[in-house]
Amino acid sequence: MAPELVRRKVSVIYAWGVPSSVAAKMATTAIPIVFRIGADPVELGLVASLNHPGSNVTDVTSLAGELNVIRLELIAETVPAAKVVAALVNPNEQNSGNLAPNLQKAARELGIELHVLPVRTEGDFDSAFKIMRERGVGALVISPDSVLDSRLAESAARLLRDRMPGISWKRDFVLAGGLISYAPNELEMARLVGDYIGRILKGDKPGDLPLQQAAKFKLTINLKTAESLGITFPTRLLVRADEVIE
Repeated sequence: MAPELVRRKVSVIYAWGVPSSVAAKMATTAIPIVFRIGADPVELGLVASLNHPGSNVTDVTSLAGELNVIRLELIAETVPAAKVVAALVNPNEQNSGNLAPNLQKAARELGIELHVLPVRTEGDFDSAFKIMRERGVGALVISPDSVLDSRLAESAARLLRDRMPGISWKRDFVLAGGLISYAPNELEMARLVGDYIGRILKGDKPGDLPLQQAAKFKLTINLKTAESLGITFPTRLLVRADEVIE
């Protein structure tokens, strides 16, 4: 699709996610591009630096690796008895490189035994949940990824069946019966992207616009699921929650 947008001589390309961002950058060095990704754009080679992206690109990011660590901390605070935790990660995702090391480091600091389980295709879900049962996993962190996202409702149902608390980045997971979601505030992210697109259309050069990071986040918790699992949310998290599903 990226070359087609270039042929149409669009004024700005907005690319959401690493694959589309890489495709857009490969397609043009002339048309301004605004990325929105969760990975480090410098590490991926999308921008020259955070303050001066350079060329025809700029970026809005949520830094998925850091947020995944916060999700691990949230599930550990909610279920302190869970000393064995699993994380589902898709190694094929271009932004997955630092997820496992960051999670392992955080797990050691929390005194948690962490099992990072690879899920490359939908067929890997059955084996991942089987391994979790065999290893006595007490809680699950689901990393942001298109393959994992496509099975969030099923994952929520499996976790309820196995009486295991879990956390994801998408609110849809909690609506489907998952325990917690934590992610950048979508309205704020859209505003940041829209602001940069507007400035570019008015004449600003994208390479001169420094990277913007998410500053507002949304915590959603499901009290009905907590009750069914025999979990009592810490008061601090209840007060902090942006949305409580009862």
